[in-house]
Amino acid sequence: MSEDEMGKSVGEGRTAELGRALEAVRRRIDRAVADAGRASAPRLVVVTKFHPAEDVRRLSELGVEDVGENRDQEASAKAAEVDALAGAAGRGSSGPTWHFIGQLQSNKAKSVVQYAGAVHSVDRASLVKALSAAMSREQARRREAGWGARRDLDCLIQVDLDPRPPHERPAGIGSRGGAQPDEVPALAERIDAAEGLALRGLMAVAPLGLDPGPAFRRLRELSVALVTRHPGATWISAGMSQDLEQAVAAGATHLRVGTDVLGPRPEVG
Repeated sequence: MSEDEMGKSVGEGRTAELGRALEAVRRRIDRAVADAGRASAPRLVVVTKFHPAEDVRRLSELGVEDVGENRDQEASAKAAEVDALAGAAGRGSSGPTWHFIGQLQSNKAKSVVQYAGAVHSVDRASLVKALSAAMSREQARRREAGWGARRDLDCLIQVDLDPRPPHERPAGIGSRGGAQPDEVPALAERIDAAEGLALRGLMAVAPLGLDPGPAFRRLRELSVALVTRHPGATWISAGMSQDLEQAVAAGATHLRVGTDVLGPRPEVG
């Protein structure tokens, strides 16, 4: 077997592997939807961090329309590579919508708006200001290049739902971030008023070491309150591989699943 044939065989095997995993996750979601008595399923965002652009291309071919990343340096390079792969295959720049789901430094806003359709982790006023300014610069860049304007950036407020004080939380949980529940209304007003940004809803990560059910139900309560003032802010981004059933039961509209679709992180080195 030639190197080209071997590479093609490996690629086809990986696509089949991803297809099986994706189908298994979709079956889990369908069961959770049925158990919750819901009329519709949440949208699946496949989290592709640490996995190569080739996997994103394979997921697109399998019908995945939304992928998530949590590090800008990796995400920006991968998005460019996915576009290049699509171009080489004669598909232009069509591809999945990129969802930025990790903690975001304000100085990375300029980069993120060049590829992301949504940011799930808006947690402070300074980031709202940075994203809005970055969107203004991005639209100007596109005009100068003779390109069409991009659509407004979908923004979700990340909420910290851990009831424990910081010193009682498991190590590392502080890095997850999030606004406090009582900060949501003011932050929502800022996003809603910001040029280039579209307020879409709320996001949360279940507290480590605790039953995710109460946290997700609290997120649902906060969402109901938010929608009364901002009717378009209906997204609830919650649930990952280990707790998607509880998130579906609590009304999640978007699930962020990585490991159960893509498998463990690739070895580095």
